[in-house]
Amino acid sequence: MSMASSMLNGAVAFVPRLGLVPLAAKNQKQRPATLTPARCSLSSSRPASQPRFIQHKQEAFWFYRFLSIVYDHVINPGHWTEDMRDEALEPAELYDARMKVVDVGGGTGFTTLGIVKHVDPKNVTILDQSPHQLEKARQKEALKECTIIEGDAEDLPFPTDSVDRYVSAGSIEYWPDPQRGIKEAYRVLKLGGIACVIGPVYPTFWLSRFFADLWMLFPKEEEYIEWFKKAGFKDVKIKRIGPKWYRGVRRHGLIMGCSVTGVKRVSGDSPLQLGPKAEDVKKPINPFSFLLRLLVGTIAASYFVLVPIYMWIKDQIVPKASVSGASQFGWL
Repeated sequence: MSMASSMLNGAVAFVPRLGLVPLAAKNQKQRPATLTPARCSLSSSRPASQPRFIQHKQEAFWFYRFLSIVYDHVINPGHWTEDMRDEALEPAELYDARMKVVDVGGGTGFTTLGIVKHVDPKNVTILDQSPHQLEKARQKEALKECTIIEGDAEDLPFPTDSVDRYVSAGSIEYWPDPQRGIKEAYRVLKLGGIACVIGPVYPTFWLSRFFADLWMLFPKEEEYIEWFKKAGFKDVKIKRIGPKWYRGVRRHGLIMGCSVTGVKRVSGDSPLQLGPKAEDVKKPINPFSFLLRLLVGTIAASYFVLVPIYMWIKDQIVPKASVSGASQFGWL
């Protein structure tokens, strides 16, 4: 845990019901009530040398070509509810309707619907690489006045110092190079602007880890913080979120498990220097390899469709006191 502690030094975690807790002090003596929410995915190792099966732009494109048909009605209810969305967006401080906001990886516009509750839709841009997802966003009446464009999260088509808020929910897991995407978030923000990245957290349960490593990127909390700090962000904070019926259990990982924010304190581009992009989408691919990877990745994704159903059933049949005690000992 020493390495994790050094990475998290100076950062802050938001634990629901308990407020802001300095992560660097998490090993100090605390009240028993803090133990359950503080459990997170810091200790389990995972392969990081190569992308998972859907952590490629072309594979994600085809994956969403079909998933977009049922995304709002099948995927979101189990992983990304309206209550979770509104809670995750709070740290973005969307307090002014005149703010210029970009929703990167906005997909069907589900997260954007939470943004336009506070910001004039005319000032909101939705960007995604999937035209099929964006078509769903265009059909939403509340988003008719938003600007909707296709684009790459790792190469944003916006000028430096041009937006007040950067929001990205459920997108980082498909980025071949998350550090590059967060570096781009820093670049496009104005001085004092806030980036808010909402995404998965890595599981600790062995079977969930297996499928997570097959499917897509499930970052650890300290990885998010490290990416933000390397990009140049200050006041980096992390807020844990999850479906209510999980009752705080995080060992299976979460498709939407945290909301990470950072503030741009110096204008201009990020001080971080990176080499060439990790994935060349124009490079020819082997169709047989592509189909095999897509198939295996889809099978792994099916596991994470079943997890919230399993957790919901458990929530209905197991007394709350029993779930709380079992989760502390890692039985759930």
